[in-house]
Amino acid sequence: MPTVTWGVVQGRREKLVSRVIVCDFLKTLGIVPEELEHLELPSTVEIMRERVEFLQKLGLTIDDINEYPLMLGCSVRKNMIPVLGYLEKIGIQRSKMGEFVKNYPQVLHASVVVELAPVVKFLRGIDVEKQDIGYVLQKYPELLGFKLEGTMSTSVAYLVSIGVCPRDIGPMVTQYPYFLGMRVGTMIKPLVDYLVSLGLPKKILARMFEKRAYILGYDLEETVKPNVECLLSFGIRREALPFIIAQYTQIIGLPLKAKLSVQQYFFNLKLKIDPEGFSQVIEKMPQIVSLNQNVIMKPVEFLLGRGIPSEDVAKMVVKCPQLVAVRVELLKNSYYFFKTEMGRPLKELLEFPEYFTYSLESRIKPRYQRLKSRGIRSSLNWLLNCSDQRFEERLQGNYIETESIGPTFCMGGKLELPGNEIVSDEDDESDDEVLYRRTVSL
Repeated sequence: MPTVTWGVVQGRREKLVSRVIVCDFLKTLGIVPEELEHLELPSTVEIMRERVEFLQKLGLTIDDINEYPLMLGCSVRKNMIPVLGYLEKIGIQRSKMGEFVKNYPQVLHASVVVELAPVVKFLRGIDVEKQDIGYVLQKYPELLGFKLEGTMSTSVAYLVSIGVCPRDIGPMVTQYPYFLGMRVGTMIKPLVDYLVSLGLPKKILARMFEKRAYILGYDLEETVKPNVECLLSFGIRREALPFIIAQYTQIIGLPLKAKLSVQQYFFNLKLKIDPEGFSQVIEKMPQIVSLNQNVIMKPVEFLLGRGIPSEDVAKMVVKCPQLVAVRVELLKNSYYFFKTEMGRPLKELLEFPEYFTYSLESRIKPRYQRLKSRGIRSSLNWLLNCSDQRFEERLQGNYIETESIGPTFCMGGKLELPGNEIVSDEDDESDDEVLYRRTVSL
């Protein structure tokens, strides 16, 4: 009779032999089995062939399998089919399943009930729409491997604490899910603290993050800080930085030095605007950094074609950079109305180039007709640079009030309307709500 020890030894030998046979089979397919040394493999070649063929039907190649050979340790029936079925159920298309597994093969090891379903439930809980779940996971499949009580929860909690509306977290995740994997202490909070130190209040940052969640992915040391220093080196005033970043947040994530250098040279060469004037343009309209030069030249060429001297066009652009973003068709219509209907001297356009930024049909024409019917003559600034309510008040008053510079927003922080009392509640303000006193013209 054979002993128990003999049976154990014999069983081990059979396993070793079958393992060698399976590894030889994998080698014939071009799969390197070295990483499978500590992995339990199927006992027969038939089972391993089934796994390889199943993965190939998904769209994976032998090279893809070699990138993560541990997927061969997953059973087709116990692991692959349940996981892939669940992924298809939550919105990942079957045609894209192979790409998904290629990008995140670890998903094949996951338990649907213990690991995958709780993550999906978490995403639904933070208001990610059901139809967007698949889209979010395709962008950032690693989410399926996160622990709920870890990075995901803390990043969401921190953003809500600085003023992000909880209902906006879902759309933020849909737009840029990667922030769920960012550590608050090393990535999100340092960026927030730095932007606050520049003069941006947390409430404004919260609105910025809600609209453009990808800002959270900007590298503080490699991108944001160098870009801020670059703006200062081009003559931008430090007190103007909050307005620039709030108006055009992407500017802190661009290859800024190259863009500013090119645009500054272009403005000097073609528009005769010196570096000091260029810095004023950027402060008023930072989007100029990314505006195509052909787009910029079309309005400029139109104004030059109307007989306006180049130095006056330069002054108009410095005073109102938005001019270079107005379509020529709109410029043309507004200009001819000014010349033919209003019959005003060109000097008024030079003093108030903002005229071209107002809608001809909805603001300029109606207001001009109202003034004309009453026999009132005013400056373009008085006519256009106010709300409809204020314009009605001016007409009812039947007089021309003193020209004003318009409203200003003190980043400290009450809205002051010239000639009126300060518009603000006198409620106690927390430290987060008290902003640095820096006036930014609206």
